[in-house]
Amino acid sequence: MAKIFRVDARTALGSAVEPIARALLRLGITPNTVTVAGTIGVLIGSIGFAARGQFLIALVVIVVFALTDFLDGTMARMKGGSTRFGAFLDSSMDRVADAGIFASVAYYLATQDDRWGMVAALLCLTVGQLVSYVKARAEGLGMTCNVGIAERPERLITVGVGGLLHIIGLEWALVAALWVLAVLSVITVGQRIAHVYKQAQTKA
Repeated sequence: MAKIFRVDARTALGSAVEPIARALLRLGITPNTVTVAGTIGVLIGSIGFAARGQFLIALVVIVVFALTDFLDGTMARMKGGSTRFGAFLDSSMDRVADAGIFASVAYYLATQDDRWGMVAALLCLTVGQLVSYVKARAEGLGMTCNVGIAERPERLITVGVGGLLHIIGLEWALVAALWVLAVLSVITVGQRIAHVYKQAQTKA
């Protein structure tokens, strides 16, 4: 159900940004430029605001620039499909953006002397990167690995909700969300390894 909802949401957002995508292409702006610009925007929101505890501004900036993930994809489709380098760049920039978000949250929690919160944020950063690596490595070996309960959208939504609740006064919510996410990410890595193992056994 979650995957169906995610696909429908991506389709709806893709349609919504089509006029913007056409306008940018007419101006000669490439999908790769939008990909990099979106990542820079997320880093500004993370390092410039989240790291200082200004989560409301950070959330607004990050959400706005995260939407470029739909924009560059729509632009690529309008140009006839994503190139191999475009797909590589998009995936790489996603990792940079994710690292910026969780590293900034970890830094903020460290400044608040919340050591366990900082640990949770660093776990989310490390295991989140591992979630993506396992999938990429499996696909590089010719297997599928599109499984798991905490893929990138779920990870970003979870930390975003935690940050939003923190803003309205539930200060414990951010750290709680990070620990929940850390556990779910570890489970996701396990799910993906198990999925690849089954495929490898079948092909052996």
